[in-house]
Amino acid sequence: MLYAYQEIAGKLLRLGPEAGLAGAAWIDLYRPLPAQIAAVAELGIEVPTLEDMEEIEISNRLYREEAVDYMTVVLPGLTEHKAHISGPVTFILAPDRLLTVRHHVPRPFETYPERADKVGAGCTSPDHLFLGLMEEIIGRLADLLEGSGRGLDEVSHSIFQPQPRGHTAAMLQQALERVGREGDLLGRVRLGLLTVERAISFFGQTLTDRHKANGLNAVVKGLMRDITALEVHADFLASRVALATDATLGMINLAQNATVRIVSVVAVLFLPPTLIASIYGMNFRLMPELEQSWGYPMALGLMVASGALTYIFFKWRNWL
Repeated sequence: MLYAYQEIAGKLLRLGPEAGLAGAAWIDLYRPLPAQIAAVAELGIEVPTLEDMEEIEISNRLYREEAVDYMTVVLPGLTEHKAHISGPVTFILAPDRLLTVRHHVPRPFETYPERADKVGAGCTSPDHLFLGLMEEIIGRLADLLEGSGRGLDEVSHSIFQPQPRGHTAAMLQQALERVGREGDLLGRVRLGLLTVERAISFFGQTLTDRHKANGLNAVVKGLMRDITALEVHADFLASRVALATDATLGMINLAQNATVRIVSVVAVLFLPPTLIASIYGMNFRLMPELEQSWGYPMALGLMVASGALTYIFFKWRNWL
C-alpha cells in the first residue's frame, strides 16, 4: 500500500489515490507492490527490497546516494496478522520529500500524520518531517518501556505479596510467562533505541554537511538526550526482569520443595507401622504373640502409637 501526504498550513493531509506523487511531502510505502515501487522510481528514488533492509551492516543501513540519505532502523510493531515483531523500516530523505518503506506496522506511522503539527519539529520540510517522525517513534518506545514497567510491577506484587491461599502452580507459571513476554518486549525496544540513535546521529552529520541546520541541531541533540535517558531506563528494567525471573524461579523451587517435604513426611509416618506389620508378618514357628488373644490388638496399637509418636516428633521439630 502507498500513503502520500502533503503539507498544508503546517499540517499533513493525506492525498487521494488519484493524486500524483510529485507534490507529496511524505510517501509511506507499506508492503509496496511493484506498481507502487515503479511510481516512486519515476521520482528518482530507488526503493530497497526487504532483503536489503534486513542487512545488518552499518554501511547498508546508513548511507548516502546522489544527495539522498538512506537510513534503516529496526522498530517493534505488528504484522498483518497482528503478531508482535521487530522489523526494519527505511527512511529515504530526499531534498524535496521523505519516503519510508516498511513491511510491518509500527504504531507511530498511524499516529504521526494527525500529530505532525503538534510534534516539536513540525512538518514544513523533509528534515522536519524526519525529526518529527523520529520524535513520535521515541515517544512510542518510551510508552512501551512504561508499559513494561507496569507489567513488572504486577508480577512483583503477585510474587512478593501473594494471596492468602499462597502461590499456586498456575499463578507462578503465569508470572514466569509474563516476565518472559516483558523481557522479549524490552529486548525489541532496546534494539529500536540503538538503531534510532544511529540514524539520528547519521542525520545530524549529514545535516551539518549540507549546511541546512536551521535550528535543527538543537532538536537532534534533544532527541539524542531522550534516547540516552530511555537507554538508562531500559537497563534498569532489564535488571528488574532478571530479579523477577530469579524470584519466580525461587518461589517455584520453594513450592516444589514443600511438596517433596510433605511426601517425605507422609512416607516416614507410615514407616514405623510398616516395620511392625512386617515383623509380625514373618513366618517364624516361635512367635508367642500370635497365639494370644491380645496379640492382634497389641500389634494395631503399636502401629498407631508409632505413627502418632512420629507425627508428634515432626511437629515438635517444626517439620510440618
